[in-house]
Amino acid sequence: MRKTRCLLVDDEPLAIALMQKHIRQLDFIEVAATCPNALKALEILKKTEVDLMFLDISMPAINGIDFLKMLRNPPKVIITTAYREYALDGYDLDIVDYLLKPITFDRFFKAIERYLRNADLQTQVSPQFTIEKESIFLKSGYRNVKINIDDILYMESIKDYVKVYTLNGPVTTKYKISDMEEDLSVKNFLRIHRSFIINLKHITAFTSSDVEVDKTELPIGESYKEHVMRMLRTLK
Repeated sequence: MRKTRCLLVDDEPLAIALMQKHIRQLDFIEVAATCPNALKALEILKKTEVDLMFLDISMPAINGIDFLKMLRNPPKVIITTAYREYALDGYDLDIVDYLLKPITFDRFFKAIERYLRNADLQTQVSPQFTIEKESIFLKSGYRNVKINIDDILYMESIKDYVKVYTLNGPVTTKYKISDMEEDLSVKNFLRIHRSFIINLKHITAFTSSDVEVDKTELPIGESYKEHVMRMLRTLK
């Protein structure tokens, strides 16, 4: 099997070194090139075959989001950044995943799995069909319950469990809400409180202190307020 060829774009040498370390642990992926900024990345993409690009956002001259918008036929992209506030831009640009620094190997590996699943689906699904919804299975008691991600309204953390409210009713699963936040980081989900994650698609109203999702008012945590309000104001 041909290895997945990666381009690492980051102006922090330590960040590049960490990604190289993660990649060396997998035998089906390799580093095709590394570079410190978008201009160098553009030169490399013109002459080097790249399947997957790990792209930092905060870089000199041109930031990662603006660079990605410039590309006519970009490779698959995984964003790597220290800033949460660019997540919505990532959704619009159809990225594979959104990794927050410092990036652990476990989180890196989840992103690679997501890339491989997407690549596999593209080769198996004929062009006349599109995948309208993605789904997940959540273990609830002795059952594994299939849930369409688009049908999730919001999630509530209850000690060691997460209660997932959907259009078809709630499902409770043993899961950390922080892990749920990471797993859904490239979807239309936003952490608004230490206990709540919402699906942006189902917002019906919001104020500076709460968000209404399907007629349910959920509080915005004080420590999340600045980031949440910035994200909500970009909604159309």
